[in-house]
Amino acid sequence: MDQAEQLRILKAGRQQPRSLARIITVTSGKGGVGKSNTSINLAIQFRKMGKRVIILDADFGLANIEIMFGAVPKHNLYDLIYQGKSITDIITWGPMEVGFISGGSGIAGMSNLNRGYLSCIIQNLAQLDSIADIIIVDTGAGISDAVLEFLVASDEILLITTPEPTSITDSYSLLKALYRHSRFDSENTKIKLVANRVEKESEGRILYDKLNTVVERYLKVPVLYLDCVPEDSQLSRSVMQQVPVSLHNPNARSALAYERIAGKLLDRTESERQPKRGMAAFLSYFIGGKR
Repeated sequence: MDQAEQLRILKAGRQQPRSLARIITVTSGKGGVGKSNTSINLAIQFRKMGKRVIILDADFGLANIEIMFGAVPKHNLYDLIYQGKSITDIITWGPMEVGFISGGSGIAGMSNLNRGYLSCIIQNLAQLDSIADIIIVDTGAGISDAVLEFLVASDEILLITTPEPTSITDSYSLLKALYRHSRFDSENTKIKLVANRVEKESEGRILYDKLNTVVERYLKVPVLYLDCVPEDSQLSRSVMQQVPVSLHNPNARSALAYERIAGKLLDRTESERQPKRGMAAFLSYFIGGKR
C-alpha cells in the first residue's frame, strides 16, 4: 500500500483491522550527541527493510528533523490542536516516504487542554497506528519534565551517548531522574544504549561498561547495550547536504552501523518480546502525567 492509498483510507474513514505501531523513543542526556541523526537514519533503514515509519519531532525547541531532511512542514502539531487541521495535514513526507510530524509548541500546550479536547487529539493521533509500523519519537535533549514524561510513557528507549565524559555524566543524570520519577516502571521499559562517535567497536563497550557499572550500583535500572556508531566524516558531509547518510552514502561506516542497529531492533525474537503500546495509549500515558 503506497502513501496515497494510506491517506485515502484515513480521509474516507474506512475501517481497518486494529493494529498498534511500535514506538521507539530516542533521547540523550545532552544536546549535540547525534540523537536526531540516529532517529532519521534508523527511519531510513527501517524503510529499506519494508517498514512504514513516522517520526514525531518532540523537540519543540529545535526543529532538527526538518532541517536534516531539508523539508519545511506546512503544519505541525500546534495546527492540529488549535487550528483544526487533520492528522494527514500535519504529516510531512521526507525521503523514501518517511513521514514526520513537527511538534512545534503543541506538545507543551497539550497540558492546558481540557479532557474532552485531549480525547479528540488522542483519537486523531491514534490514526498513526494505521499508517505506520514504527513511530520514532525524537525527544528534546537533556532533563526536562516533557522529556521525562515521554520516557515514562515509552516501552522502548534508545539512549544516545558519546565517549565524552560530560555525555556519560549527563546520561547518568537522565537515568537517575527517570528512576526517581513516580510513574517509571523499570520492569516494562527497555532502555538500550547506542554508543555514538566511537573510534572503534571496543570503545562502545567500554563506554557502556562505565555507565552501566554506576547505574547498576546506585539505580538498579536495567540498561542494555545495543550497538555503536563510529566517528565518520561521511556523516558530517551528509548533514551539510541535508541528506541522511544512509541515503547519501549507504556504504559509509556510520550508515552500515545504522543498518546493523535497525536489524537488531527488528530481529524477530526481540520484536516478539517487545510489547506494543500504540499511539493512543502512549499519548494518554504522556498526557496523564502532565495533568
